[in-house]
Amino acid sequence: MRPNEPKGERKNMKMTFRWYGSQSDKITLKQIKQIPGCTGLMGVLDYKAAGEVWEEDEVKAYIDEVHAAGLECEVIESVNVHEDIKLGLPTRDEYIANYCTTIRNLAKYGVKVIVYNFMPVFDWLRTDLARVIPEDGSNSLYFDEAELGDMGPLEIVKSTIENSNGFSLPGWEPERLAELERVLELYKDIGPDELRENYKYFLDGIIPTCEECGVVMACHPDDPAWPIFGLPRIAHSIEDFDKIVALHDSPCNAICLCTGSLGSDENNDIPEAIRHFGKMNRIGCLHVRNVKHLGYHKFREAAHLSSTGDLDMYEIMTAIYETCPDTYIRPDHGRMIWDEVGRPGYGLYDRALGACYLNGLWEAICKAAKGADK
Repeated sequence: MRPNEPKGERKNMKMTFRWYGSQSDKITLKQIKQIPGCTGLMGVLDYKAAGEVWEEDEVKAYIDEVHAAGLECEVIESVNVHEDIKLGLPTRDEYIANYCTTIRNLAKYGVKVIVYNFMPVFDWLRTDLARVIPEDGSNSLYFDEAELGDMGPLEIVKSTIENSNGFSLPGWEPERLAELERVLELYKDIGPDELRENYKYFLDGIIPTCEECGVVMACHPDDPAWPIFGLPRIAHSIEDFDKIVALHDSPCNAICLCTGSLGSDENNDIPEAIRHFGKMNRIGCLHVRNVKHLGYHKFREAAHLSSTGDLDMYEIMTAIYETCPDTYIRPDHGRMIWDEVGRPGYGLYDRALGACYLNGLWEAICKAAKGADK
């Protein structure tokens, strides 16, 4: 869904790529531009702490650089929500006001969708950032809840940072984790219902600004798609997201439907989820990737090719075509292949392969649909 466009006007899906900026990403805009069919970015300023205003000059500098490379930047990710908002502390109004300022600053430079999440403390979580895949010798992000049982929150934070190859990781910013023990203690009195009430307060505070600016907020699912460390999580099923879109009834209150995050739970039917929220006009963008289930709450991230994992990428792309064809998508976490060393999950080669594969599926689906209409 792209705001400020006439309803019913079917436009082409836009293939994008996540980029951390020239100071933080070893991948260049020139390389991204060379990926066939990739027209833009889902951008991020990874040095911004949760609660800080994304200043106008910072936004302009980033987007000007992207435009100079011949790419679009209509989606921005990881505008992180401060923990005080999630906890419902008295200081939340200050941080909500900051968030509204950031929305206005991003909108001024053409941003139409903002991706965020409402996960307490941790964003995505893995127990291994480079698990070797026996079938081909590549490595990928991996999660095994049994392994997590041997680690406390502090241990998993230390392990994640030590194995990030020196790169920052979204959701694992040091300033967010510096007071981990104190924040975890505060969450002992917060359950799913309380977290959802605080979420509504946040949405009620920002959605009027979004409507004023023509910006869609797209909530990313919990990753993995279940509670961890006893923390409440309220965004990991169709039922959860039905409740989220009902918290503030507006086209600006939408979803970033991440197939891999929701797909980590075998009970989630991803094509059904896309059709459900696509028909409601509540999909702001999608992250498209594959996962391989290895047991109870145990999975690894796979190549985008359907047969390498357990998600049917053809059905996923068909559901997008049928219900939200004018959306933004990006290939999500990739494996590390061909001896590449980089930010775990965010290498160049496998994500570029994923973009080409998804674009190939899209072309085939579009041509088949045109043939059926004749």
